[in-house]
Amino acid sequence: MRAAYCFFFMVCFTLPAAAYIDPGTGGMLFSLLTGLAVTGFFFVKNLLISLKSGSFSKGKVAAQVKKERLVMYSEGKQYWNVFKPIVEALDKRGVDSAFYTSDSDDPGLSFQSPHIHAQFIGKGNAAYRFLNFLEADVCLMTTPALDVFQLKRSPGVRHYAHILHAVTDATFYRLFGIDYFDSVLLTGDYQKKDIRELEQKRGLPEKRLVTAGCSYLDALADRVAPSGATPPPPHEAHRAREARKTVLVAPSWGANALMRRYALALLEPLANSSYHVIIRPHPQSMLVEKDIVETTRSALASHPNIEWNFDAENIAALSRADILISDFSGVIFDYAFLFDRPVVYPSFTFDKRPYDLSDIEEEAWTFRAIREIGVPLDEAMFADIETALDAAIESAKGALKNERVRRLKDEAWMYRGEAGERVVDFLLEIGAKP
Repeated sequence: MRAAYCFFFMVCFTLPAAAYIDPGTGGMLFSLLTGLAVTGFFFVKNLLISLKSGSFSKGKVAAQVKKERLVMYSEGKQYWNVFKPIVEALDKRGVDSAFYTSDSDDPGLSFQSPHIHAQFIGKGNAAYRFLNFLEADVCLMTTPALDVFQLKRSPGVRHYAHILHAVTDATFYRLFGIDYFDSVLLTGDYQKKDIRELEQKRGLPEKRLVTAGCSYLDALADRVAPSGATPPPPHEAHRAREARKTVLVAPSWGANALMRRYALALLEPLANSSYHVIIRPHPQSMLVEKDIVETTRSALASHPNIEWNFDAENIAALSRADILISDFSGVIFDYAFLFDRPVVYPSFTFDKRPYDLSDIEEEAWTFRAIREIGVPLDEAMFADIETALDAAIESAKGALKNERVRRLKDEAWMYRGEAGERVVDFLLEIGAKP
């Protein structure tokens, strides 16, 4: 790997980039230079191997340089629950694997096992350099947009597998999010149809599509108490809030999302209500729309019932909420499937153009499911938001709503409790064998 870095720095220089790899971000020049560097490195390396082995003159294929068997890459600690059941299953089976992360605080770095090599590989371009020169039989990642901008397919990796980190449509990624993976691990069978439609329309080879379940929901479900909620943190601030109802506002990010569309138009009436309000921005909002978050936070600073939550995982905030306000975020299903509590969503038209679902003919499963689970909230209702939330909590007590949640849960979160083992079964099948 040191040789790879040396080669890279001879032909490239470091460019600033956000930690999240997304086709909408910059990095065109970095992508071009990285592609040239990677191609040059592997050409020179293979040439040297051929010369050393004598295969260059004899026409033989050089012996394969030893690679990692299985590599997992995580962008940050917020994805540890996706990988945790997989890492535990690999450890239990004694499969030597590497867990690479771009977060120095990732809990995966503390996983103790003689079989799991955990390593922080840096953020942004430092991580891209590492991954673009990676050599492994299989690389599993939650990161989309492989081979679109900064994150390139390394010639040293035989198979790239993507694992979904939400029980929503696989087409909710930005354009070309999963096009260039060799396989995709799904949470439910319903996600297959749209991927196949994209492959046909874009002239792509068929990927291996394997329904394995949802590893992160399996991990969170293990921590939910039998009563349906994990206990809140035991300090005075939280104990003082138990007497009032709590609403969690947890949007997605981008132009379609609640924070960008409504911000104070929704949050100020909430701040003036009797509810305790937890606002949990999407992690990506802190990268691409931080100004909106900070402006909103400043405007609400004088309200004692407003609490901002930036935890890496959402389980504590979800467990404390009596009701959730969101948009099209997968957190809606986390909340409904784990706690079976009411969801409210502002009504608006979704602009599909930046997303893969713009090429899909049928309406997304996510939108249909949200209508079944949640209660719509028109902008005209914002002024009397407290009454709307009270009504939604009362209406959610019906048996029909609970049956809808159970049916959607069966569709979107298949093989509950088995995802870690099923993912490992697949990875071993495609080449990460001990």
